[in-house]
Amino acid sequence: MSAPAPSRPSRALRSLPLALVGMTLALVAVGRDPRALVPMLVVTAVLFTPVLIGRWRMRKLLMSGDVERVIGTWEGSIARVAYAETMAPLLRATAYSAYGWLEGGRRALDRSAKGPAWDAAIEQRLFVETLLDTFEGRRQDALRKAEQLGALPNRARGLMARRRIESLRQGLAAFARAFAHESRNGDARILSRAASASPLVHWAMRYAAAIVAVDGGRAYDVRALLAGAPEWPEQSAFHGYHGELLAQAGG
Repeated sequence: MSAPAPSRPSRALRSLPLALVGMTLALVAVGRDPRALVPMLVVTAVLFTPVLIGRWRMRKLLMSGDVERVIGTWEGSIARVAYAETMAPLLRATAYSAYGWLEGGRRALDRSAKGPAWDAAIEQRLFVETLLDTFEGRRQDALRKAEQLGALPNRARGLMARRRIESLRQGLAAFARAFAHESRNGDARILSRAASASPLVHWAMRYAAAIVAVDGGRAYDVRALLAGAPEWPEQSAFHGYHGELLAQAGG
C-alpha cells in the first residue's frame, strides 16, 4: 500500500535537525528579548514552507484523479526502486487500481515479475487485487483478500504509521463490503477515516461510502460524498458509478 518516495530526503528535510536546534535557541532568545520573535518566524517560514507546499501539491494531484500524471510524477522514483522488474509494475498497478482503471491495473499487475520480491510484496498485491476484484464484480474474492490483508502483521515503524496502515486496511475491508452490499454498522465512519488517511484512495473510499449511504436509506448523503469528484474518463470504473449513484440520489 505504499507509494514511491524519493531516494534521498529533500534539502528542507535534511536540514530539519539543524532547524530544530535553531528554533530552540530562538525560543530562548525570545524569552530574553521579545523582539527576536519576528526573525524567528521568518526563519521558520523559510525552512518549512517549501515542505508544506510540496505536500499540498502532491495531495492536490492525487485528489485530481489524473492517474497518468500521478504515475508520471512517480517515474523517477519507480525507476530506482529495488527489484524494479517486480515493484515498478506493481506500483503502477496500485495507482491504476486506486482510480478504477481496470485494464491498466490488470496489465501492470501481469507485468510484475514473479519471484522473491513478488512474494514479499503480498500486502501491496492484496491491496491492488482487492480493488480490482471489487470493480470487476468478483466481490467474494475481494472480501476474502481484504480479510487476508487485515490478518497480516502490521510492521510499520512508529505509532502514526501503524495507525495509518490499520486505517487503510480497515477501509479496504469496508470498501469491499460496500460493493458487495454487506456493509456493517460503523463502515461509513471507517471509510471516512480511510479517505482522510491517504489521498490516493480518497475517492475509492468516498464512492464506497456513497453506496453505504444508498443501502442505508440515506441517498440524500450521496451528493455531499461525491462533491468535488473529478470528471472521470471512461477507462475508470468511477465514470459509471458516479452517474448511477447520483441518479439514486435524485439527480
